[in-house]
Amino acid sequence: MRIDAHQHFWDPARYSYPWMAGAAMDPVRRAFGPDDLVPSLRAARIDATVLVQTLSSRAETREFLRLAAATEAVRGVVGWVDLTAPSVGDDLDELLDGPDGPLLVGIRHQVHDEPDPDWLRRGDVRRGLAAVQRRGLTYDLLIRARELPAATDTVRALPELRFVLDHIAKPRIAVGRDASWTAGMPALAAQPNVSVKLSGMVTEADWASWTPGDLRPFVGRVVEWFTPQRLMFGSDWPVCLLAGSYDAVLAGLAGALPELSPDELDQVYGGNAARTYGIGDGT
Repeated sequence: MRIDAHQHFWDPARYSYPWMAGAAMDPVRRAFGPDDLVPSLRAARIDATVLVQTLSSRAETREFLRLAAATEAVRGVVGWVDLTAPSVGDDLDELLDGPDGPLLVGIRHQVHDEPDPDWLRRGDVRRGLAAVQRRGLTYDLLIRARELPAATDTVRALPELRFVLDHIAKPRIAVGRDASWTAGMPALAAQPNVSVKLSGMVTEADWASWTPGDLRPFVGRVVEWFTPQRLMFGSDWPVCLLAGSYDAVLAGLAGALPELSPDELDQVYGGNAARTYGIGDGT
């Protein structure tokens, strides 16, 4: 099974997306749904996807679960709950006990938008993460280099929780180097309960002129730090359309990866996501 471990749907006519501000986002400021995505999946021979939250909204998560149930390709949803709420356990149970609850595979929050770089160290956040762990869900880390120390401490403090690092922590690919990212990533990668998505990289590069060569130094380090057994492909569609088509993202990753065995490639393009998110039988 080939799995895209990170894609989105949205509709600016119905919801306000704070991260979508500015003229640069105009090309993707329209509704994107399953009918827009499925042709690209078929052309790329992608069998399944993980649909990831875009808003701090349980209503969006419930809607995504309904969409996933109605869309054959979407096999799991990474949703949102307020980790700091005293009701976090009940909130998770309400989602899981709903008619489409089995499709909830993880939780995410836009940590890099929090003013406090130590947000993940907060006691109420850790309590919420423990509730996620007890229900057998994953937690997606959406962070930049600034939050890497707190993320590493949190992953270490919750060894039974499966963490997934989104977008390789968004290094400054357009600049060609990121000293803070390079310094902070090895400690996170040393924790065995964290995997990483090779996703969201083209929009951290120069949108108009990036090449696989721009991605290669960053991808190479991630492969070295995490090993192919903890890597998974994600398109970050339709955000990726700001810098390239679905096919261009796939080709960019293929050109940026070091030489891997066929079995390792099978794991990167599906097997690792299947096991991490519990999609299919995980084989």
